[in-house]
Amino acid sequence: MNLKLTIGGKEIEARENLLDRAIRFVDPILANQRLQARFSAAAAGSYFGGSRSRRAMKTWGPPGGDADADLLPDLSALRERSRDLVRNAPIATGAINTTCTNVIGTGLIMHSQIDPGVLGMTEAEAEEWEKRADLEWQLWSESPECDSERKLNFAGIQELCFRQVLENGDVLVNIPRFKRGIFPYFTKLQVIEADRLCNPDGKTDTETIMAGVEKDEHGAPKAYHILKQHPGAAIMRKPREWDHVAAFSNKSELPNILHLFRVLRPGQTRGLPFLAPIIEPLKQLDRYTEAEIMAAVVSSMFTVFVKTESGETEFAEMVGTSGNDTRKAGEEDYKLGSGTIVGLTRDQDVEFANPGRPNQAFEPFITSLMNQMGMSLEIPREILMKCFTTSYTAARAAFIEAWKFFSSRRQWTVTSLCGPIYEIFLYEAIASGRLHAPGFFADPLIRKAYCGATWTGPAKGMIQEVDEIVAAGKRIEISLSTREKETAELTGGSWEKNLAQLKKEQVQLIDAKLPTFQEKTVLNLPAPTRD
Repeated sequence: MNLKLTIGGKEIEARENLLDRAIRFVDPILANQRLQARFSAAAAGSYFGGSRSRRAMKTWGPPGGDADADLLPDLSALRERSRDLVRNAPIATGAINTTCTNVIGTGLIMHSQIDPGVLGMTEAEAEEWEKRADLEWQLWSESPECDSERKLNFAGIQELCFRQVLENGDVLVNIPRFKRGIFPYFTKLQVIEADRLCNPDGKTDTETIMAGVEKDEHGAPKAYHILKQHPGAAIMRKPREWDHVAAFSNKSELPNILHLFRVLRPGQTRGLPFLAPIIEPLKQLDRYTEAEIMAAVVSSMFTVFVKTESGETEFAEMVGTSGNDTRKAGEEDYKLGSGTIVGLTRDQDVEFANPGRPNQAFEPFITSLMNQMGMSLEIPREILMKCFTTSYTAARAAFIEAWKFFSSRRQWTVTSLCGPIYEIFLYEAIASGRLHAPGFFADPLIRKAYCGATWTGPAKGMIQEVDEIVAAGKRIEISLSTREKETAELTGGSWEKNLAQLKKEQVQLIDAKLPTFQEKTVLNLPAPTRD
């Protein structure tokens, strides 16, 4: 006997085996119960995690909303709590600062790297064009004139934007164009905090406008509704007004505004703060740490309570109270202090507090929590706590894992912020005649070839310098890497600039009749010992 049923377009069947048939011959009722149980199991699925009948899973019914339904109702609270933790919780501050320092550091540096084959250039012509583009970019990016508020250069804007994405989940970069003084470029950048992106007049979300983002029929951003001042501004403007900024220019098709956030789910409109998954344990850990500190302070104070007949003047003098104190007995403010002697009246009594601090379990407990938080943030505990007390192998493994995370976030920054801004800059530089690029406006492929660039940031650092330099040389020797790449990764510099400087120094050494580096003996250094 078999049972068949179609559920959700899927046909489910339960078959009797040989044992079931034998049982049916003896007890048909029991056989039917067995067949029904097998059918129920087949209909329910094979994953315990999806069961609604198991005791551990009965009360677990998370919502099944889309990306915006799950995120937007909680976004405001997540942002505010994330910022509060960054301001006041050392671990949260360290996580954000460590990520910013390793991903952005002093700023990602652009080196033009065009495709001469597509552009029909010789290598010499391409090199000359790249040098000119680098100079023009330095003129714009290294000046605070690139900032509409004249506060930051482009490196500072990179750091500010990336920090905002970590703390708030997303950030807007408006790109107004106006002339100021004798500076040749009109393109400016205006960083806008995420709180200002919201629906006009507090209207509810619709299919076309979600959390201040207006979308077209394909779900692409069409326009942004930006409050003219922060909703938490100290001085509020009345009435509140919104700017309606089109996402792209109708004429050039370049973005008028960049909305920076990491897309974690299809259809996601706004970004999630970096600390969101660990906000609750972080806050609880912060409270626990404060309680432990207070308990340790109280435990360190040894106070003697003495019963006397009066409990007044003579004991007030012992603790240094002023002779002009006119308080009566029993009115003293009893405070704990180092070696304090407090006088009490006959009818008063005390109990000594014994917090039992320092708590021997505090550090292992913190370490366990930090392991979990580091796993969530993709920052190993050793890097997060700046504590390298384990072996060399463990420290290096943590270092490598952290660098994978930092590298991926750096690439995201280049793709989302640096690359689009460089293309907008080139558009103006070429349109104004400061750079000559035939075909830039006519063919997207040619434009892409001109926009080619490499972005280098702070080096990842080295634990065993000699070993890592030798390994880099070996990779170059067997063609696994290039001198330019290894220079950037090991030192954050440029091999071409290093080569030019070395040539200059070589000439100076020859002129000064000093030995050059080719004439010096290269020592065979022994490999450093490890634990």
